[in-house]
Amino acid sequence: MNYLCRIMASPVGELTLVASQRGLAAVLWENDDPVRVRLEPRADDPHHPVLVKADRQLGEYFAGRRQAFDLPLDFHGTDFQKQVWAALLTIPFGETRSYADVANQIGKPNACRAVGAANGRNPISIIAPCHRVVGADGALTGFAGGLEAKQYLLGLEGRLFD
Repeated sequence: MNYLCRIMASPVGELTLVASQRGLAAVLWENDDPVRVRLEPRADDPHHPVLVKADRQLGEYFAGRRQAFDLPLDFHGTDFQKQVWAALLTIPFGETRSYADVANQIGKPNACRAVGAANGRNPISIIAPCHRVVGADGALTGFAGGLEAKQYLLGLEGRLFD
């Protein structure tokens, strides 16, 4: 499958938006680990309608004018990962959940570590809000975009952390 991409500037660094024929397939970080999300080959297409719409909606989110996204999504992963990513989409703007909360939500209460691994592989960052998942004690935990970006995103949503 071929993927098309567009680069956008954001307050958390340069983001690479990636689309398939079915929808948005990834939002990748500027210094993303290249093996975290493998969607190759990619070609630049800054005018692809899904990428233009994603860029606009993310810009509105960063400007504080959007709390939910309306985009076709094309997740690529295992069935378990897709369950976790679907659960992320249900976390409301400005709220957080623990890994245990997500594990319970998908009916696998003993899978906290697997949920953490799937969360770390979430290809559609920000839109599938993996930044809203925190440790059991409410502390910020690992994030592909870095903890500073996670703290920024949560702050944008009204959640403040020291």
